[in-house]
Amino acid sequence: MASLWYIVNVEAAVVQEGRYLTIVRSERESHAAGVLSLPGGKVEQAGNTTNVLEETLRRELLEEVGIQVQKEVAYVESNAFVADDGEPVINIVFLCRYKSGTPAAIDPDEVAAVQWLTAQEILTHPKAPVWMRQSIELAERVRVERQW
Repeated sequence: MASLWYIVNVEAAVVQEGRYLTIVRSERESHAAGVLSLPGGKVEQAGNTTNVLEETLRRELLEEVGIQVQKEVAYVESNAFVADDGEPVINIVFLCRYKSGTPAAIDPDEVAAVQWLTAQEILTHPKAPVWMRQSIELAERVRVERQW
């Protein structure tokens, strides 16, 4: 039986004053081009390390949108899917609290736009795919439980 290797991806539901940092994915992206999304990215080769998901999240937030988040993050959900390019992906979503930085679309090949939206605005946004809506609904539950 052939083994199946997954790409491991992390996404950040970054919250500040009841709004979430969202991105519009670049039209150049190989998966989900042009849709509303949470910022994040792929886990890169890290050798022997700890907290690889959380550190990947921090690195991706700084690289993609130029922000930092508080140290404490909260697990929201994980799922598996096959990307538009045929690659199998494991995706893990974390709730994070904004710490510093001015959000911007740093790499136009990855991010077309950034904006802060309420959960309701995301749930009714025409570019929000079903998986984004699900992640935000779950993140909202965690946010309310933690009083973030």
